[in-house]
Amino acid sequence: MKFSWKAFPLHHQILAGLVLGAIFGALFNVSKYELEIRYAVDGKEESVVVPQWEKLVFAKADTVVIETFGAEDQLRIIQSFRRLSKEDKARLSVLVTPAGTAESTRPQKFENVRGIEKVKTVAVIIKPVGTIFIRLLMFIAIPLVLSSLIVGAASLGDIRRVGKLGGKTLALYLLTTTSAITIGLLMVNLIQPGMRLSPEVLEKLKLEFQPDIQSAIPPINLIDMIVNIVATNPINALASGEMLQIVFFALMIGVSLTMVAEVKAAPVIRFFDGLSETMIKMVGMIMTTAPYGVFALIAATVGEFGFDILETLVWYAATLVLGLILHVAGFLGMLAKLYSGIPIRKLFRGLREVMLVGFTTSSSGATLPVNMKACENNLGVPKKITSFVLPLGATINMDGTAMYQAVAAVFIAQVYQMDLGLAEQLSILLTAVLASIGTAPVPGVGIVMLIIVLRSVNVPEEGIALILGVDRLLDMCRTVANVVGDATVATMIAKSEGVLENKA
Repeated sequence: MKFSWKAFPLHHQILAGLVLGAIFGALFNVSKYELEIRYAVDGKEESVVVPQWEKLVFAKADTVVIETFGAEDQLRIIQSFRRLSKEDKARLSVLVTPAGTAESTRPQKFENVRGIEKVKTVAVIIKPVGTIFIRLLMFIAIPLVLSSLIVGAASLGDIRRVGKLGGKTLALYLLTTTSAITIGLLMVNLIQPGMRLSPEVLEKLKLEFQPDIQSAIPPINLIDMIVNIVATNPINALASGEMLQIVFFALMIGVSLTMVAEVKAAPVIRFFDGLSETMIKMVGMIMTTAPYGVFALIAATVGEFGFDILETLVWYAATLVLGLILHVAGFLGMLAKLYSGIPIRKLFRGLREVMLVGFTTSSSGATLPVNMKACENNLGVPKKITSFVLPLGATINMDGTAMYQAVAAVFIAQVYQMDLGLAEQLSILLTAVLASIGTAPVPGVGIVMLIIVLRSVNVPEEGIALILGVDRLLDMCRTVANVVGDATVATMIAKSEGVLENKA
């Protein structure tokens, strides 16, 4: 039988890309005992690989020692060189004493040094393939968010006509989503899955990424953050990728369209609906390249930092699943019991088929008909409630997806040794709530929305490669939270309207 890579489901291909990339990176790992020094001779750049060194010295005019390094200080050497001013680099002499030589041996001397880097292996050289994949996702993120949020907000119908029922539904959906994100943030801060690394790898990551990333993060003031949500120039916000401003702008357009005469609003909504569908198709096309992008990014990551960095995935997955269980069985179960009067066991027994379909399809949209039937037949919610509350929930209420975005963002920040304070995490909460409104109820779109959350706090998007390999399984889990959240709100709305039937 002829082997065909494409015969396997995409999530299997991505997982294979992660595993093969890890093996490839381990085989072609970057040595921590080698340096490539680039220097100029008569205006021409040359390079030399220093295989091992006993001592390496930065000096001025051969005599004034700036800093001395030992055989284990590869990353410190690279970072120290990067921090030197242009003037200091011009006067710098690098003196290298090779390992195993006598103390009287004259050190190798390099002047006009242009760069000091690790010696790249083939695992690191192929990293641009993965970078292109990440850039493709970033490429469609803004048009997808803009169009999806406009259509999502416009799908509410005339807010003045929906009135009390719509207001209660939106408030409860906001409550469950905020709860999911809060639980996720608490879990990821308590467990700290991104910090479950060996001290050696943590030190490598800190030296490699922390100085550059921390300098790129402006301090976030909560009041300023709220003020800056309102863009003075929405076109400039779109061009510069100011995500919260884009989300606010899109929601304002969507809500305003509900108040415009249908004959005028319909063409605008159709345009953005078509754009949203086009972007979702593009997501599907781009995701077919995910196995290759993940292979390249994981190979480069493992090649530089070793297998240890992948161990954090187990902690990440466990953190998210535990958070989802607490939200679904704890918070949503409590709401159903205390407000709707439905025992927790009855709630989950009535939604067994819904959870199974949601888990297997990873799609809130595909689960919608099953959810409506279960709520009506098993939980006593009348059709007039399910026909409004559940389709709206499948569009804008994504409890599990919102929690995943928050947990993943903080996890990636932890891996990169970034310290996210309260203001940054509140920004994550706000962005995840708003982004969940624009998340289409189909598999895979959550990854693109995660980019929105990462960019809101300047966390490197490349970190997505770490979690893509397990994303399909976790997508199945978080879809369960999405659909149970929709059903729970439907029971609460029915109870508040006095129409919830007591099903045995």
